[in-house]
Amino acid sequence: MTALGEAPARSGDAQIIALCNQKGGVGKTTSTVNLGAALAESGRRVLLVDLDPQGALSAGLGVPLYDLTATIYNLLGRSAPPIDDVLTKTGVENMDLLPSNIDLSAAEIQLVNEFGREQTLSRVLAQVRDRYDYILIDCQPALSLLTVNALACADGVIIPMECEFFSLRGLALLTDTMEKVRDRLNPRLNLLGIVVTMFDRRLLHSRQVLARVAETFGDRLYNTVISRTVRFPDSSIAGEPITTWAPKSSGAEQYRALAQEVIQQSAR
Repeated sequence: MTALGEAPARSGDAQIIALCNQKGGVGKTTSTVNLGAALAESGRRVLLVDLDPQGALSAGLGVPLYDLTATIYNLLGRSAPPIDDVLTKTGVENMDLLPSNIDLSAAEIQLVNEFGREQTLSRVLAQVRDRYDYILIDCQPALSLLTVNALACADGVIIPMECEFFSLRGLALLTDTMEKVRDRLNPRLNLLGIVVTMFDRRLLHSRQVLARVAETFGDRLYNTVISRTVRFPDSSIAGEPITTWAPKSSGAEQYRALAQEVIQQSAR
């Protein structure tokens, strides 16, 4: 069994990565959009999965949430449409999306009595796994049945973590949850790494938190650190990843660097 922190071996199909943190407001959706776009920019085929009923990932890519006729919610149901009816092209070459909106909030109620309910998302993604190099799942900030579905089908987890002390408290709980999912549902689940977001090197507090994370998690911490900048919310409003909206910005370069770290992990 592979230890936590090691990258899983590639099987020829897409590597499925869940971006997960039970704390909200840590840059999880921002990281999903921009890591995906940076991977696509590197020539990889990428699928983003919006598994949050708030639909922030979809909205951040300019998808009109209230005009959607089919979403990931429909694919999780018993009478699922063909997945190609839900797959949505984004404005980024090589990057597709399975969108979401508030309808997804009903999925937990419908899934709770289903046989093999924790594997429902896995069965959906199995249909297209051979089309992509990476599938990135944006999880909601809660330990819900939807999040468990993401962890049950993922090869690995990336944890975006805001650079403040309260975020440290949630990491132990999340890694404990991962261990339980790995023991009971998905033995290949691994912690790929922690990426520090919203970092402001001018603040002593931020530097202290980064040092503490590095001391605690060692090589599980990505070398790339994502700085705090207004360009991220501005690019979300524009409905574009920062790699296309402000391609020469420090934020774009940081996510390109993170993408290269992820690619190097996959090649091991």
